[in-house]
Order: sequence, then structure tokens, then C-alpha cells
Amino acid sequence: MPRIGLSGCGTIGALHAGNLAKRDVELVFHNRRRDKAEEFGNRFHGQVSGDYESLVDGCDAIVIATPPEQHTQQVLLALAAGKPVLVEKPLCTTPDALAAIETAAAVAPSTAFVLVAENYYYKPSLALMRETIAWDGIGAVQSMHVKKLTTQKTEGWKAGHGALLEGGIHFVALVADLADAAMARVSAAEIHATLARGASVEPIQVPIRAPLSVHAQFPTATPGNPAERQSQLRLCYDAGMEAHLHYAWDVPSLTKGILQHSRVDGDAGRILFESNGIYVDVRGPGRKGLSFPGFADLMGYGGMTDDFLRCINDGGTPYSNLARARRDLDIIFGAYEQMT
Repeated sequence: MPRIGLSGCGTIGALHAGNLAKRDVELVFHNRRRDKAEEFGNRFHGQVSGDYESLVDGCDAIVIATPPEQHTQQVLLALAAGKPVLVEKPLCTTPDALAAIETAAAVAPSTAFVLVAENYYYKPSLALMRETIAWDGIGAVQSMHVKKLTTQKTEGWKAGHGALLEGGIHFVALVADLADAAMARVSAAEIHATLARGASVEPIQVPIRAPLSVHAQFPTATPGNPAERQSQLRLCYDAGMEAHLHYAWDVPSLTKGILQHSRVDGDAGRILFESNGIYVDVRGPGRKGLSFPGFADLMGYGGMTDDFLRCINDGGTPYSNLARARRDLDIIFGAYEQMT
């Protein structure tokens, strides 16, 4: 039974604690305010650690749910101790911090790894779309148009960060993951030829690829204030494929951002999906129909928790690894370089 230490006893910390408490683990909590850690200990039947260093020393793995400014030093300390780390997104807030984490991970003991808590990678809806695209379900992808427009309060530490970094990173990950699947697409002819030979079709290995270029606009940004509240991104890939992302925290929405539609267009079909993953509607030669995948784990937190525990117990690399975090953050940092 692994002993998991959780630092950061706020709203997102409670989400992680709740998922972990359903698994066969022991929990230890740490927070800047000890009374919050004690509250979590009572609520989730765990113990309390007085400081972060003791938490790392006394646990088999660490979950970091603190504000982004604290992530880098906490991750570095855990990696140096050889501990697996699940760290909330965004992993860090600067390119230098990202490079420092990558360097530390490269020389850390073999028991250590970093899983960035990008739960969108584990959404059943994204898995369905990734599989559909990779297996040629809509032909060659030509364009993607993804949006999430709503209003959101930015109190406390969130007030100092841009909406793209703090929330839009989910949709950057979604778009980039689908782009990877599109670039790795197996043609229908190849699939049919394999089946005709009586051979089984092996799972497609999807490499991680960065876009050729990133173009960004921040239509409501205040000059000199990095805490933007709306972004429009265009990501350009090989073969003319483009992905368009519109993300906002300052656009009123009667449904609070729910039931907004995004789409992926291929040369033989298309995927229309609810931006949060509630439904996926595929129209193409490889798959047709409306589905509501994975309501039991709609946001992917269960799958992400299971991936973390699998890598702790059995080894291996988590899906939401440092390479994917690097690709996603490079897109965001590149977009912010264009802010005027």
C-alpha cells in the first residue's frame, strides 16, 4: 500500500484526496496552515505532516496541489529524493523553471517521475476522438476549431496569471493531443491491407510533435498586464493542418461554458463535440454516431489517478509526462511572447 503525501489542502487538493481515498493507499497531508491539513486528515482518514520536507521523506510519492509559484521547488525536492510526483497544472510559470525541472528529472533516481495533472488527457471523450482520428475515422484532418468562452472569478493567486496558462492549458493539451493523432493517422488502405493478410492491427504509437508555428492574439488584454483573460490561438502543422483555439474568462455565457461546440474537420468526415466532453458526434467512414462517453469519469480524474498509481507500483512512464508538458507550455509561452 503506497503512502501518498499531498501538499495543498484547497479545492483541487480535496479533489485529488477524494480520488486517492477510493484507492488502496495511505494518505498524509501538508498545508501552509496546519489546521487545513488536520481538517483533510479527519475528512479523508489520513495523517498530517508539519512541513514539506518531512512529507517527502516519509512518503512513497507526492501530490502537489499548491499554487503554481510553489510547484518548481516542491517538484525539485521530491525528484531529488527519488519520489514520484503528481503536480497540478500548470507545471510551472516560466521557461527557466521548466528547464530546471527537466534537468532534475533527467538525473533523478530511477524511482522518480513526474505526472502533470492534465486530466483532459484522460477524458473518455478525448480518448474516443484520438482513436477515431488515428484509425482514419474522418480521413486526413484539415482543421480544428475549439472554444471555451465563459466568465470566471480570479481571486487570490489566480489573479496574477493569464487565463490561457491557468485554464486554457487544458484546451491546448486537447488540441495538441488530437493533432498528434492526426499526424500519426493510419490510412484506411493500410488498415484493410493488414486485415486482409490475416494480421492483427496493432495499437498506433502516437509521437509527441510540436506545431510548426504558433500565432496568438489577446483581444481584451491590458498593456503591461500579463494576466490576460482571453486568447485566440492558431497552431500550424505539417500538410497545412491548422488548429484554432478561442479561450476566455471574460465572455458571458448563459450555460457557464457548458454546451459549447467544437469540431474537427477531415477530408472524409468530421467530429462535432461538446467542448467539455459531454458528447462526441462522429460522421465519417470509420465511425458514425452520437455518443456520451465516460460519464462515470467525465473529467478524467479517475483515469489520471490510476495512471499515477500504476506507474508507482509497476513502473513505466505516465501518459501526461514531462514531454507533453513541455510541448503544451511551449505553445503557451510562445503565445505570450506575442502579447503587446
